[in-house]
Formats: sequence, structure tokens, C-alpha cells
Amino acid sequence: MKVINEEKFVDAFNLKLAKGQEEYVSHPVRSLAQAYVYRNQCQPFGIYADEKMVGYVMVIYDYDVPEYDIWHMMIDESLQGKGYGRAALNQIIEYIKAKTFGDSSRIALTCNKKLHR
Repeated sequence: MKVINEEKFVDAFNLKLAKGQEEYVSHPVRSLAQAYVYRNQCQPFGIYADEKMVGYVMVIYDYDVPEYDIWHMMIDESLQGKGYGRAALNQIIEYIKAKTFGDSSRIALTCNKKLHR
């Protein structure tokens, strides 16, 4: 996982969701705009396999609760099912433990309740 900065954001734009996933996960273009607006409480990350970005995830700190929220996690449609999401989630939890934005022992993974498997 790597912080998305000016050099890496175009890689995030090229990620693709699988057909039908658009209603459940925001594309990185939208969430990077949110990350900019909430930059004092938010960090976007690219999920990497070697040097290739394979996915995206964003962590935001909710000062009102307080808690860390994991937003917009997605893996490119061509690379889903290979364990990249699971590995990234473990790294995100380690990042959150550093309490970069504020103190909290709460983590929430946002999801869409419509999706049932």
C-alpha cells in the first residue's frame, strides 16, 4: 500500500470496477475529490502488487464519533479474488493503529447493505 500523491493519482483513475459494482463502490475519481476536501482527516492509498496499482482504499477519521472509517475500498475488476483486498485491509488496520488523525479504538468498514452473497 502506498499513499496516493500527485505522482500516483492517475494510476487510481485507471482502475476499473466490475460490471454492477458501480452502485456499491465509488470510483477513485470521486473519492479522491472527497479526500482533497477532507484532507485534514483523510488519507487515500493505492493498493499495489509490486509496482502496479491494483486497487484503492481511503481512511477517514470521523471527529464526531470519534472513529476511523474505511471508505471506497476496491480492487480492479481484472484482479479481484487474488487476496489483494484482504492484504490491504490488514495494512489499513496497522495504519489506523498509529492514530494519525486522532485517538479512537473504533474502526468501521463502510458497505452497501444491498449487496448480499
